[in-house]
Amino acid sequence: MTDNDISLSLVRHAALDRREFLGTAGRAAGLMILKPSLVRGTAANSALRVGLLGCGLRGTVDATDLLNTGSARIVALADLFRDQLDNAKNHFDGLNQSKGYPPIESSQLFLGPHAAEEISASQQVDAVVITTPPYFHPEHLDTVVKAGKHAYCEKPVAVDVPGAMQVIDIGRKAQGRLSLEVGFQIRSAPPFVELVKRIHGGALGRIASGEAHYFSTYITRPAWTAASPPQRRLRNWIYDRVLSGDIIVEQNIHVIDICNWVLQSHPMRAAATGGREARPSDGDVYGHYNGVFYYPDDIAVSFSSTQFNKGWWDVTERFFGSKGVSQSPYSGPIGIWGDEPWQPSGVVKQTPEPKEFSVTGSFLNNLADADSEKKKGFVESILSGNFHNQAAAGAESALSCIMARSAAYKGRDITWDEMLKSGERWELGFDLNEVVSS
Repeated sequence: MTDNDISLSLVRHAALDRREFLGTAGRAAGLMILKPSLVRGTAANSALRVGLLGCGLRGTVDATDLLNTGSARIVALADLFRDQLDNAKNHFDGLNQSKGYPPIESSQLFLGPHAAEEISASQQVDAVVITTPPYFHPEHLDTVVKAGKHAYCEKPVAVDVPGAMQVIDIGRKAQGRLSLEVGFQIRSAPPFVELVKRIHGGALGRIASGEAHYFSTYITRPAWTAASPPQRRLRNWIYDRVLSGDIIVEQNIHVIDICNWVLQSHPMRAAATGGREARPSDGDVYGHYNGVFYYPDDIAVSFSSTQFNKGWWDVTERFFGSKGVSQSPYSGPIGIWGDEPWQPSGVVKQTPEPKEFSVTGSFLNNLADADSEKKKGFVESILSGNFHNQAAAGAESALSCIMARSAAYKGRDITWDEMLKSGERWELGFDLNEVVSS
C-alpha cells in the first residue's frame, strides 16, 4: 500500500474516528505540563507568548482576541509586506502597553517570504496565529508544528485535496503534544453549542433534510494599481481563486462546517453550479453558488451563496426532523420549534418567519461571544495541557467544500471518494521569493 493509499484510507474514515483524533481533552502522553506562571514568574512573563503570522485584518482581530483573554500577549509579528507589519506593531504595542506588557521587540519583527520560518523558530514564541492567504496554510502550519509551537490556523486549512491531506498528517503528528486550533469560532458560540447539543440529543427526531445559505455583501479592496501583478494578487487574495480557494471554500465553509457538526459526518456527494454574474471584474472567484450536499442516511442539504450583495446579508442553517425544526442564523431567532422547543434565554421568543426579522431590537447577535470563547478555549488548552487538535475536522470541512466546488467547475455530481482521489495541486504561478516586500 502506498503512502497515498494510506492517506486516502485515513480521510475516508475521518467521520468514524474523528472524535478520538480531535480529542479536545487531549492527553499529554506522559509529559509533565507546567503552567507558564509556575515557570516564568511575573505576570507579563507568565502569559502565553503569541506570534502573529499574517498581519491583515483577520489576523489582527484574532491576535487581539487572544490578548484580551488576559492570559496571552503578542510578542512577535510576521508578514510579507512592510506596511502591514508596521501597522500591526503600532496596534499591538498600544494594546500591550494598556495591559502592562512591553512593546514588541524589533528582533521579533519578521518581514518577507521567509517570515514564517523565522517567527516559528523564535525562542520567544509559544504559539503562532496563522492568518496568511489560505493557499499557504498547509505549508505554514507544517512549519509551525515542526518548530514545536502551538498553532491557531484560520479556515480554510487548505485550498486543494493534497493540502487537506497534508493537514491531516500534520494533525496526527501534533496529537497529544501541541494544540492545533482551526478558526471555526461558531462552534464556540454558546447558542450554537447548546442548539447542536440538543439536536444530538434527539430534539429534532430523525432529520430528513436541511438547507443552508451564506448571502454576503461584497468585499471591497483597494486597487493597488502601483503593485506588481503577484503583489496585487497577494494583497487582494480574497479575489483570487488559487490563493483563497474560491468563496465556497474560503467564506461559505462556515455554514458547511456547521452542517457537518450537526450531522456528525461529511457529505458523500455534491451537486453544484456557480458563476460570476453580477460580480464586479475583480479577479476570478465566483460570485454565487447553488447546490445540494448529500449526507449519509439520505439527508440532502440544499445550499446557496452570494458575495456581491449591496447593503444586505443573511447566513442561516435549518434542519427539518420528525420532531421539529431548527434554525441557526448569525443574527435573528435561533432555536428549535416543535415537540421540544428551545430558544436561548435573553432572546425575545418569536417564530422564525421572515416577517419577524423586521422587528428591531428583538434579537441578540448569536455570535457575540464566539470569538472570545474560541480564543479563551485555545489558551486554556495550552496552559492546562489538555491540548486541542482540530486538524481532522478542519480538513473534513475544507474537503466538503472542495467537493462542491469541483462539482460546480466540472458541471456534474462529484462523490467524496472521487474527490479524495484527486491529486490536483493548485499552483501559485509565481515564485514568492521574487515578490518584493514593500
